Amino acid sequence: MPVVVPVKFPYASKDLWFDPEGLDIAQADYAVVYTERGTEIGLVTEDPFEVPASRLAAPLKSVIRIADDADLDRADELARKGEDAMSDFRRLVKENGLEMKPVGVEFLFGGEKAVFYFAAEERVDFRQLVRDLSNRFHVRVDMRQIGVRDETRLVGGYATCGQELCCARFGGQFEPVSIRMAKEQDLPLNSSKISGVCGRLMCCLRYEFEAYKDFKSRAPKKKTLIDTPLGKARIVEYNTPREQLVLRLEGGKVFRVNLADMSCSDDCKKHASEQGCNCRPDCVTRDIMEKIESPEIKLALLELDRKNGVDVGDGLDKSDRIAASGPTPGARRRRNREEAAGAGKPAGGENHGRARKVSPEDTAAPAEGQGRKRRRRSGGDGSGDAQRGQQQVADRQQRPGPAREGEGQGQQPRRRRRHLSSEERDDAFRAAAAREAGKSAPAGEQGREDAGSAPTGGRRRHRSASQKPEVPSVADQVAEGEVRVTRRRPGDGGGAQNGAAPTSEGAPAEGAAPKKRRRRRPRKRGQEGAGGQESGGSQESSES
Repeated sequence: MPVVVPVKFPYASKDLWFDPEGLDIAQADYAVVYTERGTEIGLVTEDPFEVPASRLAAPLKSVIRIADDADLDRADELARKGEDAMSDFRRLVKENGLEMKPVGVEFLFGGEKAVFYFAAEERVDFRQLVRDLSNRFHVRVDMRQIGVRDETRLVGGYATCGQELCCARFGGQFEPVSIRMAKEQDLPLNSSKISGVCGRLMCCLRYEFEAYKDFKSRAPKKKTLIDTPLGKARIVEYNTPREQLVLRLEGGKVFRVNLADMSCSDDCKKHASEQGCNCRPDCVTRDIMEKIESPEIKLALLELDRKNGVDVGDGLDKSDRIAASGPTPGARRRRNREEAAGAGKPAGGENHGRARKVSPEDTAAPAEGQGRKRRRRSGGDGSGDAQRGQQQVADRQQRPGPAREGEGQGQQPRRRRRHLSSEERDDAFRAAAAREAGKSAPAGEQGREDAGSAPTGGRRRHRSASQKPEVPSVADQVAEGEVRVTRRRPGDGGGAQNGAAPTSEGAPAEGAAPKKRRRRRPRKRGQEGAGGQESGGSQESSES
């Protein structure tokens, strides 16, 4: 069998095979070879190996020599020359007005010609551009149009996964990628998520396509009912890399099972033989269920054995019910409701999430050692609430039990805010008028009068003589003559002028400045022409 050595070139999409000609060449060496384009230098990617003659499409070209330091220096110089030529390439493309995108310039190692790579959506007439490039670089020019995938491979970069682009890292011949591959792998059909840097479908969609296709051909389809010892279970999800299926029981329990652990029933085998297709498993046995590391599944199997009359130990019989020791979601919701309504639950009792009926004994004063019960809010007009509140406060103060937080330090118990009715508001206004009239009464009598005139069921008001100073009302000041009421007229400047106060009749005092006469603003000219008589009459009245 012939011996070949693979060599990789910068602008080639795949490795090319050459005959080593007995040279001691190894991987990571640089070799100078002769190709169809001319003399080139490339990197050896593997050690020489044998291949069948049937895999060779054409006779192999031989390796000229292993590159030395002088060859490597010349290769670096040609690479820098190609980078410098890109600026002239872009300038000439712009001057000729061509719809193309320059990608790269490659000068061959033997100096035979220079290859200019560009990307374009349609065919481009670049004959004039070739003449301009030949005059500029004095070399034979070869124009090569490439696609968007090859452009991305030459430019390089990083993909959304954080790794180097697959086309630049692995190379090789591009294979077609279809949207069916994304559907087979249950990927979202969103172009922004399944497209690469080049704007086409990502090359990595081909990598696991065969694995997904093989797994789905052997596994039962989604939403299929599977027979288990605990009842019917429905397939809700696939885990293809691990070849597992996610199943959900009728009670809501979710568990995972390997595809290899599932088995086919007799009916399934019979149906597969009649249809001439592969048998897809449709049941999970008891021994497989016992291997699942799930406390809920183990308790469910234990409950199933107890119902079937199997002795499960610990003295359990059919009347017992096995449940998890930890709090279930239903128990947690019930506990939250009990904590929210904890004020209405007696000490040491159980609520179980049901409303407790209020008896006449509950409305009475709480007995010794019991917690405070919430008083039901009455729908009446509020009369007698103040008396009942005072009675409850007195009962709590007389009770020998431990005092609540805030009691005994001079703080009033917190009461619920209640809106006053129309009758209560009228009573409050009358009481305020009575307190205003009784300002001259002694402090003791005034306090008793205020207490007697307080509206029943209203909010408590704590006022004292030290908190609010006694100030005579405006009516009393006017009656005693301390304040004079004057009438303000337009144009008087807001009252007194130059320090002189106006009299009670509104006339200015002696020495005051003369009162300015107010003038009306004249109307517009358009209105004067439309209603000349009216404007004249208004002018005469203002002057008079």
